[in-house]
Amino acid sequence: MDAPFRHAHDLEEVIADDVTRALAEDLRGGDLTASLIPATARGRARVIAREQGVIAGCAWFERCFSELDPDCEVFWHVEDGEGVMENTQLCEIAGNARAMLSAERSALNFLQSLSAIATQTRKYVAAVIGTKAKILDTRKTLPGLRMASKYAVHAGGGHNHRIGLFDGILIKENHILVAGGIKRALQAAFALVQHQAPTNTMIEIEVETLAQLQEALDAGAKLILLDNMNNTLLREAVKLSNNRAELEASGGVNLQTVRAIAETGVDRISVGSLTKDIRALDLSMRFALH
Repeated sequence: MDAPFRHAHDLEEVIADDVTRALAEDLRGGDLTASLIPATARGRARVIAREQGVIAGCAWFERCFSELDPDCEVFWHVEDGEGVMENTQLCEIAGNARAMLSAERSALNFLQSLSAIATQTRKYVAAVIGTKAKILDTRKTLPGLRMASKYAVHAGGGHNHRIGLFDGILIKENHILVAGGIKRALQAAFALVQHQAPTNTMIEIEVETLAQLQEALDAGAKLILLDNMNNTLLREAVKLSNNRAELEASGGVNLQTVRAIAETGVDRISVGSLTKDIRALDLSMRFALH
């Protein structure tokens, strides 16, 4: 499992924070419409997938209900990372009717959005089967939902890049310019990790040409981002590197191009659209009173 999700208690904190913010955004002082229903009314509901996809976000979904009704029960028929077909029943819910109606939208927002990310990721992972390339996410996530989004990528079979600016060094074009060149930028990064940052901190540098790639290799780079290179250049980069560094392709990646990119021999392919360009998975919640 990727680093951000090795410890269950860390993920539990993320889920609790995400759900607390979502419910506060929706409820503030309460749910005016739900107050029309008797306070003691009990309800049942079931969630149906209206289209094929990969499920992610079950814990976020369930937490929305338990925050408003600790006695609410969710009975799952699927789990995160599981592919489902159209009309699959995902879960059944039983609890206080007011609480269930108040939690419904936030719960579905999480489950639909995270399932969409997992579904998209699964498509990319399937597209590169048989190559050595890993599919990675980026920092192009909705503000405040980075960890949830990256969890969904993981559920879909993808891999997580750095979580934020705090846990990895990615030296891009502007960093190189300000630092005074590729060699100087890498030297500064190596020194930072040696004296301040954790020893396992990722150091990656972006290059745009084969000449820059050679310079980065000569300077000791072990992880190199090949920015917007066409497939011919990518193949030449793989040959030039000769396994001296891991190579990551980025830019111009979509479901139509990803297979050919993977077949150039790169080790990693980062895809911003995994978390940036998504359409919520179509799910439906149907209620009934006891």
